[in-house]
Amino acid sequence: MLTVDTIARVRREEARGKSRRAIARDLRMSRETVKKHLESGETEAKYTRQKQPYPRLGEFLPTLEELLKENEGRGRRDRLDHKKLFQALVVQGYRGGYDAVRRYAKRWQEEHRRGGGVADAFVPLIFAPGEAYQFDWSEEQVVLNGVSTKVQVAHMRLSHSRMPFVRAYPRQTQEMLFDAHARAFRFFGGACTRGIYDNMKTAVDAVFVGKERKFNRRFSQMCSHFLVEPSACSPAAGWEKGQVENQVGTMRTTLFTPRRKVASLEDLNNRLKEECVTWAQSRPHPEQPGKTIWDVFEAERPLLVPVSTAFDGFREVSTSASRQCLVRFDRNKYSVDAKAAGKAVQLRAYAEKIVIRLDGEIVATHARRFGRDRTVYEPLHYIPILARKPGALRNGAPFREWKMPEGLNKVRNRLGRTDDADRQFARILAAIPDAGLEAVDEACRQALHHGVCSQDMVLSFLYRQDNAPAVEVIQTPAALELAVPPEANCARYDSLCAVAGGRHGTR
Repeated sequence: MLTVDTIARVRREEARGKSRRAIARDLRMSRETVKKHLESGETEAKYTRQKQPYPRLGEFLPTLEELLKENEGRGRRDRLDHKKLFQALVVQGYRGGYDAVRRYAKRWQEEHRRGGGVADAFVPLIFAPGEAYQFDWSEEQVVLNGVSTKVQVAHMRLSHSRMPFVRAYPRQTQEMLFDAHARAFRFFGGACTRGIYDNMKTAVDAVFVGKERKFNRRFSQMCSHFLVEPSACSPAAGWEKGQVENQVGTMRTTLFTPRRKVASLEDLNNRLKEECVTWAQSRPHPEQPGKTIWDVFEAERPLLVPVSTAFDGFREVSTSASRQCLVRFDRNKYSVDAKAAGKAVQLRAYAEKIVIRLDGEIVATHARRFGRDRTVYEPLHYIPILARKPGALRNGAPFREWKMPEGLNKVRNRLGRTDDADRQFARILAAIPDAGLEAVDEACRQALHHGVCSQDMVLSFLYRQDNAPAVEVIQTPAALELAVPPEANCARYDSLCAVAGGRHGTR
């Protein structure tokens, strides 16, 4: 194959009037080669194979093409890779190499996915201020309190200004999705009129033909609350929300590489919020030269849809409480009020708390725990049981690590650990559901101040708090009001004393 310099020399020689025969003789090449390069007009030599030989694969090409067609009909996650296609041909008797199968399969897929060799093309998209946002999840690794931990990161991006929002969660569950939206809209100062998502299970229940979707009921409620019209991408078409897809890669490099070391998720999220602002203030906007992403976001902010009230973003689960007053959720257990034992309850899971209801009444509220096999007790839930089983104060799991207020703790220690002491203290605790923990603790303090700590004295002081006589305010009738109200002036008394003292001295 001729070099570019040789072809250039052939073209120059002909331009000077030299015959093709003479050029071929002087450059020691065939006249056909000189003719081909002069008539083609090309300045470099190109070789195109007219027919690709397949010495071993040839007879298996129909089988391979059938496998490829069948593979294209599968879902994206179920498709076979080139290695599996090669193994399927080996089962059919193929004795050739893997590379030939890989090259042919790759070329076949490119031609058929692009409509017979037409290159994929995309239309540039332009979004008006406040028109749309894009949402997606990513999975990152951080060092959380000294332990390498996998976190799920929610990404939201305003399509007009490209302003990002990033927040890390332990799960990709629906309540985390709700919390991410609420915090993102609070961060942006409002919502957009349309949200663009992929077909995540926490939002989409069913995918129909085209763009038609059946959205989850609670997800639809959230969109209705924020006045957002949800829009889902086509399956396996991430480019339809390409901005947030690009953000995932950018933020992974910017915010999570190298692996971050943090004390808690709250600490991580506070830093992520600050770094999103810093990143936007330093990054030029791709469509508005001379402006940063932050500048365009500041202009877009007033055009966002205002968010007046918070959305109650919970995921509800129907379950039942055990006889030990415990409800299992997400591999952990949470205590409930004793009256809910053995009954069906409704558990509402939020991103950071758990609320449990019995027939609409709240019977437990706990900070949410992640991990597994943990039991979260609230000792006050078990107080009604102590009336029948006061001995549980000593060995009951809910009371083992109960940090009681100072007054209650001192009374407990003064009473001792006898059976009678357990019964007395159980009766004192039984007043907490009606009077409140602070009132009972104050009654204990008063009893200790007077040098007693029996149940009767503590309950007596508690009763006096509840039944203290109210001081009635008497309004003075208008007819009895003084025309000249008295003036509170102590100096007048001093002057009278001085006068009286002078008279006494003269005597």
